[in-house]
Amino acid sequence: MIDFLLPAGLFEIVAPILLGLLMDLLYPYHRGLLLKIHPVHTAYTMARLLSPPGSSRVRGVVTWLVVMVVHCTVYGSLLYIARMLGEIFWILVSAYIVKLSVSVRLLVDIVRDVARCLEAGDIACAREKTSWIVRRDTSRLGEGHLASASIESLFESTVDGIASPLLYTALLGPMGGLVQRLINTLDGALGFKTPEYIKAGWLSAKADTIINYIPARLVAIMIIILAPIAGGSIGRALRIYIEYRRKTESVNAGHPMAAAAGGLGIRLEKVGSYVLGEGPLPGYRDIYRALRLFTAVLILVYLVTLVIAASANYLVFHQGLFSR
Repeated sequence: MIDFLLPAGLFEIVAPILLGLLMDLLYPYHRGLLLKIHPVHTAYTMARLLSPPGSSRVRGVVTWLVVMVVHCTVYGSLLYIARMLGEIFWILVSAYIVKLSVSVRLLVDIVRDVARCLEAGDIACAREKTSWIVRRDTSRLGEGHLASASIESLFESTVDGIASPLLYTALLGPMGGLVQRLINTLDGALGFKTPEYIKAGWLSAKADTIINYIPARLVAIMIIILAPIAGGSIGRALRIYIEYRRKTESVNAGHPMAAAAGGLGIRLEKVGSYVLGEGPLPGYRDIYRALRLFTAVLILVYLVTLVIAASANYLVFHQGLFSR
């Protein structure tokens, strides 16, 4: 009944994941109509329209359900049509959904731009670029806190913008990754602990915490293991991770960020909120080191994703857990 949502074999699992990455690397920037119909944009816009500031918890729950149902219906229908047309069409549509769910190139480009601005001594440029990837006010931040913010965002986004959607794609097909991305987007739209959204964003925040719980910890482990690639040590990364992983308000965000702080030997700090690590605030050179560590983590994430996909395929289709 839902066969059209699921891959028919290992090739239909692996091909969309790799092709989706290629699409992201070749076309990271959505403009015009492609931006307006991007699920992150449409889900965010719908959520803000359906639950304006001051909305109740019930309204927030209804908003969450409506946004999820509408988007799952649209993209599920595309997969249904593609399945009717043939395997190649299903793979292409699935790859595009993976591309919409995962963001690698855009994140890397922005973080690298922050480093380049700081390297050139252009604080205004660095503040503008950093504001694109963090919620905090960057207008008065200095070099250290700008570099910190960009590194924090880099590794937090490694979880919710890359590892988590890939994990759910490997386990549940392209719709699994899309659902994760929608949940993360709804948290970004409504999941604030401010008086205006504390009620309406309740479900959005809870769902995001649950769905990213395991990926956040897996990514932290990867960062610790790969710390030597950025000139760090596994022992220090592990020690800092254990001590600081619960220092953030978010249940999940502290895990990859604390691991990164330890792995890079720096202090990550959001003024008035948290301090992670024991070293100095980072500079532009540390951003380049962070990008090197990120690249290694990214490769490992994709390798693990493919292993999980192959394992899921074996269990489902060769052990009789699912039959077509």
